[in-house]
Amino acid sequence: MDNQLKTAALLAALSGLLIAISYWIIGGSAGLIIGIGIAAVTNLVSWYQSDKIALAAYRAQPVLPSDAPGLYRMVERLSTKANIPTPRVYIVPGSNANAFATGRDPENAAVAVTEGILDILSEEELEAVLAHELTHIINRDTLTQAVSATIAGAISFLAQMVSYSLWFGGNSRDGNRGANPLGMLLTVTLAPLAASVIQLAISRTREFSADAGSAKLTGNPRALAQALQRLDATARQMPMQANPAFEPLLIINPLSGEFLGNLFRTHPSTEARIEALLKIEQQLPTKV
Repeated sequence: MDNQLKTAALLAALSGLLIAISYWIIGGSAGLIIGIGIAAVTNLVSWYQSDKIALAAYRAQPVLPSDAPGLYRMVERLSTKANIPTPRVYIVPGSNANAFATGRDPENAAVAVTEGILDILSEEELEAVLAHELTHIINRDTLTQAVSATIAGAISFLAQMVSYSLWFGGNSRDGNRGANPLGMLLTVTLAPLAASVIQLAISRTREFSADAGSAKLTGNPRALAQALQRLDATARQMPMQANPAFEPLLIINPLSGEFLGNLFRTHPSTEARIEALLKIEQQLPTKV
């Protein structure tokens, strides 16, 4: 129930931002009507198509059990243990090491891993990462993340269109009668940062919760701690180029820029996550 309320609040805030941008650009009641229309369509599309949009953003390719039998068996085993349907499995081409889950509910979910993560993680570490992503699915975090990413993308696209309009003569009196020049300038200047703001609006505690869920599902919190440490080091050496609006989906912050990566960080620090996992390990019963 708590996640559902957060989702509704986030959607309302993002929709309000879309409507406000449209009002500032177009002006008057026409701007409000168009903004409400854009928000309604974007919400509807993102609710039902957010998983496809997120997968397309990372060029994720569907795989069959015969394509990656070990990966598939691992996802199936963890899904059975978590008592959820086995999600669709995708692989993202490229040497970057990361993973994400998406989908509006466990019945319509997908898990994607990069080729790079398959190369650098041990079997135990990969299992822990997949358990983390399945926890996001169980907690419905994937809906919040994917829908917010889709709407943030729409905001950025709108800002880009305004920028083109200003540069290529769309700011003429006839072309933008009633438009607010200040609103247009603010949109072009500030809206590209909207994706980063959205990332900050998404609770970072979701990652701690998913980490804890992974530890519970696998019984091996240290494996995820080791995986996060390895993924963080790899991300620093090889940043993953991605639309900032979709960065919250990833298990590790892609660190597209050192300064901005810290200022607009979408995840808790890796050190804090590792510390929390090791505390969980200390609370586990001692094996004999």
